[in-house]
Amino acid sequence: MNRFVIFLCLALASVLLTMSADATMASDTVGAEPTAEQLEFFEKEIRPVLVEACYSCHSGESEKLQAGLFVDSREALLHGGDSGEAIIPGDVDGSLFIEAVRYESYEMPPAGMLPPEQIAALERWVEMGAPWPAEEAGGDFTRPTFDIESRRNEHWVWQPIESPKIPDVADTQWPHDELDRFILARLEAQNLKPTGDAGRAELMRRLYFDLIGLPPTPEQTANFLSDTSPNALENLVDQLLDSPQFGERWGRHWLDLVRYAESRGHEFDDDTRNAFQYRDYIIRALNEDVPYDQLVREHLAGDLLANPRLNPETGYNESILGTGFWFLGEWVHSPVDIRKDEADRFDNMIDVMSKTFLGVTVACARCHDHKFDAISTADYYSLSGFLQSSDFREVRFESLEHNRRVAQQINALDESYRHELEGVLQNNGLTRPTIAPLSVPSLVDYGSLAGDQYMQDGFIFGNRPTAIGDAYWTLGEEGKSLAFSTENAAINDPIWNGLESITEQGIGHRNRLYQIPRSGRTLRTPTFLLENGDVSIRVRGEGHVVACVDSHRLIAGPLHGETIKPIKGNSDWVTMRLDRYIGHRIHLEFTPAEDKQLAVSLVLQGTDRDTTKSIDEHTANAAAAIADYENAANELINREAADLVESWKRERSALQGQIMRRSHLAMAMMDGTSEDDHVLIRGNSSKPGDLEPRHFLTALSGNEPMKIREGSGRLELAEHINAPDNPLTSRVAVNRIWHYLMGRGIVPTVDDFGVLGQLPTHPELLDYLAKDFDANGRSIKKTIRKIVLSRTYQLSSQPDAEAIQTDPKNMFWHHRPPKRLEGEAIRDALLTLSGRLDPTMFGEPIPIHLTPFMDGRGRPRKSGPLDGEGRRSIYTAVRRNFLSPFMLTFDTPAPFSTMGRRNVSNVPAQALILMNDPFVVEQTKTWATRTIEQYADAESRLKRMYEMAFARTPTDQETTITLAFINSESKARDVSPDDVDLWADVAHALVNTKEFIFLP
Repeated sequence: MNRFVIFLCLALASVLLTMSADATMASDTVGAEPTAEQLEFFEKEIRPVLVEACYSCHSGESEKLQAGLFVDSREALLHGGDSGEAIIPGDVDGSLFIEAVRYESYEMPPAGMLPPEQIAALERWVEMGAPWPAEEAGGDFTRPTFDIESRRNEHWVWQPIESPKIPDVADTQWPHDELDRFILARLEAQNLKPTGDAGRAELMRRLYFDLIGLPPTPEQTANFLSDTSPNALENLVDQLLDSPQFGERWGRHWLDLVRYAESRGHEFDDDTRNAFQYRDYIIRALNEDVPYDQLVREHLAGDLLANPRLNPETGYNESILGTGFWFLGEWVHSPVDIRKDEADRFDNMIDVMSKTFLGVTVACARCHDHKFDAISTADYYSLSGFLQSSDFREVRFESLEHNRRVAQQINALDESYRHELEGVLQNNGLTRPTIAPLSVPSLVDYGSLAGDQYMQDGFIFGNRPTAIGDAYWTLGEEGKSLAFSTENAAINDPIWNGLESITEQGIGHRNRLYQIPRSGRTLRTPTFLLENGDVSIRVRGEGHVVACVDSHRLIAGPLHGETIKPIKGNSDWVTMRLDRYIGHRIHLEFTPAEDKQLAVSLVLQGTDRDTTKSIDEHTANAAAAIADYENAANELINREAADLVESWKRERSALQGQIMRRSHLAMAMMDGTSEDDHVLIRGNSSKPGDLEPRHFLTALSGNEPMKIREGSGRLELAEHINAPDNPLTSRVAVNRIWHYLMGRGIVPTVDDFGVLGQLPTHPELLDYLAKDFDANGRSIKKTIRKIVLSRTYQLSSQPDAEAIQTDPKNMFWHHRPPKRLEGEAIRDALLTLSGRLDPTMFGEPIPIHLTPFMDGRGRPRKSGPLDGEGRRSIYTAVRRNFLSPFMLTFDTPAPFSTMGRRNVSNVPAQALILMNDPFVVEQTKTWATRTIEQYADAESRLKRMYEMAFARTPTDQETTITLAFINSESKARDVSPDDVDLWADVAHALVNTKEFIFLP
């Protein structure tokens, strides 16, 4: 046995010596002139592989260079492409080129991996120093420069909004409004005439569906048609704009833009808890006609407004609810690569924000400068920095502003009484002991943390840390008492005990973070880079600490459970084992147990036993000194300041009674540590590049870092987006309004005004509407009113035959094209006809009705009612993995990114669902039952049904045919002509007509 061990050791030593010699030889050849043998190896083994597998995409011969990388010279490989240097001579494993051919990072060539012998040859070539014939050296391997200036100058959307001249037209009697002149001028230039006007009943039905998404009742139709006053139409429009249903209709449009959903998708479709608060917020905001620039400000930075918009009835903070839109996207419950997951979430957030408010595809610049638009990769990561500097919370929005005012009074009261009490003690010869600070390397030290680094969700930790010797209030078995702090620490004030947060019910919450009462009760450290897996926290009391890694918030799977740790009252130190996250950016969040006090003083990283021992000794000495001081202070207080302390206690009790303890929760943003983000090379989260300072789009504001007053800078970002000289925001907004009313935008690609989008059909009209929008305080309702009262909107949907030949796509708007109703409007119309529509607004979503075919992980435990309790479609739950088949059939988009223009398909499934869907069958039968009960004779019933469905009476032919059907079928079925099933068939037939689902 011993002989064998000796032999094995000698053999191993020999191998190691050989490897060392080979490595030395390889390093010697890196900078040396290549030998003839090496060059022969290159020509026989390497160049053929490069030519065959790489040149088509990475050489001067390629039609389109990929990734900015040339491989047809050694210098080009050393220079590299978009992802940096491709080879490091002598370093096989460190060369990106070798990683790619091994399929370890990029997978090159993409058609399939090279044979093993070719990969081995490439590895050997790099190891020997990547020899290349001298005559092959040189060449132009530089990438074309990204000229953002020329791109900006060449594309229309970056140009300032002009005030166009109102066109002259030959037919001066036709226009109702200046906007009509822009339409008519283009028509006249093409020798075209607009078609005739829509009939009054037709126009009224159009307005009802476009403005409130519901059909008019027969009584509303009769009232309008009998009103012959000159202002009848204006009065109807104003009435509809003032209707509470306006916000529900236009709120659904908005939810498409922000990919609204109430679940996270992916494997288990986890909850997006309290998302409905955002939905209700946008309905209220649209009903109140909140100016568009204020909506933008609230969405980007509603949590940072010095004077937030308050609900006029309840006084709660409306503005902060807008920030919930950032967090409506998909979340992965248990990502393996947590940094990549964050990069993907940020990508979606930037994509939605830029498309919604700016109409440009900034997310296309994640991996490289935008291929077509004046948007650089630097622009993308500058915007990412605003998200890197921000954080998620569930905000107690109803109590937020009220309790903020109470908290300010409590803080001022405590500071005043502390100062007065200390003066009494000093006047009696008692001075607070001086404790020399202990200098230890710490991530967070609440002895020195102040200003915007002292962060919390809520107010329970006061406005600053408590210093050694400060008087503070505790709550023990004997009630409230005054104590003196033995260390610098953030300590929660028991005056805030008993906060109650009301959250969405009825859905299974798997997220382990939801088990901790964190909302409005959480202390947050600054963000830091984790360089050692052991994080030690000096803490007293009971509660929980959560390590938030790369903003990951959905702890609902087998991974990342170690990021949550309880704090128990029997230990001064809590250590978190976070080795998995070394190299990641994290922050810690502390929440006291209910009715308990928690003091947090230090956060250390990779601390040895000697350091913690010295801290413990220092703290013990300080505690002993403070104990003596406290005993003496209590004696003096009892003798000289008992009334003062009692007065302090009494005034605090009065303020305690003013605290608003109950509040609903909503998703919202809060500021975190102010920082810039790294450019990720080729969008790869594992390859960070340089830091990119936060700024707005370079094409609009230059590339200088933004002047940020404090925090994340989102407030300044909102100011840039709302700036009068930003040509994007107002154009995008009025184009969306035109699209929703007319069926097609002036720029048809409403979410993309870039080079790949379509050009505006009427650019002067677009600028005219944008200028008018700005002049009218960016009022959405005023712009809608202007458009619907125009002659253009009121055109008939029946085109002139000659105009169709000249302009088959109606690009010049010679008629108002018919519009297919969306799935939500069709469903809501059915509920209206049946009398089942419940007008109740707001509240938790109605669970989705589950068909037998809607199965899979994350399936809700309970199916909702078939008719959704009669509520409007906007109140039905949107579960990403369990979307309504009815809605999907009628092109309701899957909530992934901004969808400003829905698809309008015409497929057999639509007819089939209108014929066979149980909901349609149920509602048409209810409609028939209701009509039979109200009208005794068949002709009156039929007239009523036509008025309800189409806002018109039936023609003589329709009446004759339907009554004949009733008579013949009653005989064939041997039932009464009043039979419900017969009339249900009639109702079902009306619902299946084109007239029911199209607006003429």
